[in-house]
Amino acid sequence: MMKATVKTEFNFAKQTGKYTGKVRDVYTIADDILVMIVTDRISAFDVVLPKGIPYKGQVLNQIASKFLDITADIVPNWKIASPDPIVTVGYKCTPFPVEMIVRGYITGSAWRAYKSGSREICGVKIPDGMCENQRFETPIITPTTKAELGTHDEDISREDIISKGLISEKDYSQLEKIALALFERGSETAKKQGLILVDTKYEFGKRNNEIYLIDEIHTPDSSRYFYADSYDENFKNHLPQRQLSKEFVREWLMENNFQGRHGEQAPEMTDEIVASISNRYIELYEKITGEQFRQTEYTDDIYVRIEENIKNMLARLM
Repeated sequence: MMKATVKTEFNFAKQTGKYTGKVRDVYTIADDILVMIVTDRISAFDVVLPKGIPYKGQVLNQIASKFLDITADIVPNWKIASPDPIVTVGYKCTPFPVEMIVRGYITGSAWRAYKSGSREICGVKIPDGMCENQRFETPIITPTTKAELGTHDEDISREDIISKGLISEKDYSQLEKIALALFERGSETAKKQGLILVDTKYEFGKRNNEIYLIDEIHTPDSSRYFYADSYDENFKNHLPQRQLSKEFVREWLMENNFQGRHGEQAPEMTDEIVASISNRYIELYEKITGEQFRQTEYTDDIYVRIEENIKNMLARLM
């Protein structure tokens, strides 16, 4: 079985910090530059699963890098360059403590809550009579607080965000406009690939008092896509939608009695399961971008390659 890149332990010149997230290892350089290494770790239900998925990091990093470039006219973003297939180097920003979730359709966790009787998500009223995977009249924003490793994101309303002083009303209003504009651009790009951008999350920060888009954007880890050609027929007949997202991972976990709740243990990830998830991520890349995925060779010195590419990039910046 192909090895996965699941952990990095680098020490760069002028390094002032390191953060290990669910999927990413982020190194801070001179308290001003971030080196984000997108590992092959995989998380679901806010839990990091026991095995990494080969090529997943490359898929996520290269999709995010592409979409950061094609949305830079909407809002500045943190990216400077991507010196390695699994690495992006960019500016350090002060992050806002919430994630902006934009939903164009009712599905996933929103549908599960709606089906159980809820008619409000994050302070947003949802009308009666909706069906699974139905399109909202206009996209809605359902923010969440950003979870620490090992904890769950929490839904929060616009009103609570402002009243608790998490984000000023002025900044939050701007974030709403930017998030909806990004979602519209993502939807247009998806349509060209025969896809529907269903929902996604955006993270923002500030640098020099200006709002920046940070982290990933429009990847299958942060977004859900439907295939456009079968949407109407499947919706009319109340059939599951063909989709591109990591929902298939969540579904596999739920079939094996795991939803990240206290006391639950993640099911065994066989080589076959790992390979199938890897292949699905590659499929996601090619469908979302319209480009052939070029597998970066996994060798014993992969960490040497990553480190050298980062060092060369930092030498040009510092």
